[in-house]
Amino acid sequence: MAESDAELAGRALAGAEHASRELVRRYQRPVFNLIVRMVHDAALAEDLAQETFVKVFTRLSSYDSRYKFASWILKIAHNTTIDHLRQARPPTTSLDEASDSTEAALRAGSAPSPLALVEQRELADVLDLAIDRLRPEYRQVMVLRYQEDLGYEEIADALALPLGTVKSYLHRARLELAEMITAAGWGPPCNTQPADSVGSKRRS
Repeated sequence: MAESDAELAGRALAGAEHASRELVRRYQRPVFNLIVRMVHDAALAEDLAQETFVKVFTRLSSYDSRYKFASWILKIAHNTTIDHLRQARPPTTSLDEASDSTEAALRAGSAPSPLALVEQRELADVLDLAIDRLRPEYRQVMVLRYQEDLGYEEIADALALPLGTVKSYLHRARLELAEMITAAGWGPPCNTQPADSVGSKRRS
């Protein structure tokens, strides 16, 4: 049976190299994904991820095993990146808020045909670009919610934000994504379209 994160953290703290390597293996992707969404630079994200893990292993004694390890390590990744951004550049400006969207649009589903598969990939590309255009605080909560599958309270803990703020950021991020996806031609069809076009990409 695989060891839990808390067990691995305890073993790593005691000097077990295999435990440290396993923690890196489990969390290098989530840490990198969060950071690269914040800095938009893969090489820089790799550097900051390495810095994050250095901090993680020097602070293992402060980890409280009663809480989720994922939230703890992602909080360190977030703070490390924020410190870099504060020193390197001003914050990104936000987009105007717009119409509502659903969480289902954020999770890719199976496609019934080759054409649908192509359109699904196109939509995934549009969505990926749209997420990158969100203001940093919205982008962070979206990555943690939909890529790392953290709950609202876990996101609040990782980002040191009130729970209400996390929910507000997610709601506003979904509104902005809906506007950008609609502008790219993937919005809901208008009432004058034929019934068989419902759910398909609008063609010009």
